[in-house]
Amino acid sequence: MSTVTVTEFIEAPAVDLWRLLVDLPVRADWLRTVDAVELLTPGPLAPGTAWRETRTRPDGGTQAEEFVVVECVAPRRLVLASPGIGVSYRTTWVLRTVQRRRRACTAVTVAQEAVATAPYGRVLALLFGGLAARAVEGTFRRDLADLSRAAHPPTSAEAA
Repeated sequence: MSTVTVTEFIEAPAVDLWRLLVDLPVRADWLRTVDAVELLTPGPLAPGTAWRETRTRPDGGTQAEEFVVVECVAPRRLVLASPGIGVSYRTTWVLRTVQRRRRACTAVTVAQEAVATAPYGRVLALLFGGLAARAVEGTFRRDLADLSRAAHPPTSAEAA
């Protein structure tokens, strides 16, 4: 088992960040590397909700991943499961209101656990674990930067 964890401080209320995270139809609008989101289950986001994201990889190719909500505690905690080849992934988003530089902000932590589900998953983890962990960390950092940007859209004066 391996875990990658990244925390960023975003100067926005947790409830606003939560809204962005759980509004699946608009994820592709604010996440730079997400090209499309396909809802696989109807209804509001809750345990059991499933969707497929198509992302652009750093090499220019695309990759589709399916996610299922395991736990959803608004606006604090979102746990997702995602099957992989020989590995099962569990991604946890935690939002905590904190004081930073005397201002309220939200500490957003995203962590991914990878658990081998087949013998070859363990072998792949040994061979490529460090490289995969760096790629996941980079993706999380980009996603958190995108979340911060989406929470602070430019004003019309800044956009001009």
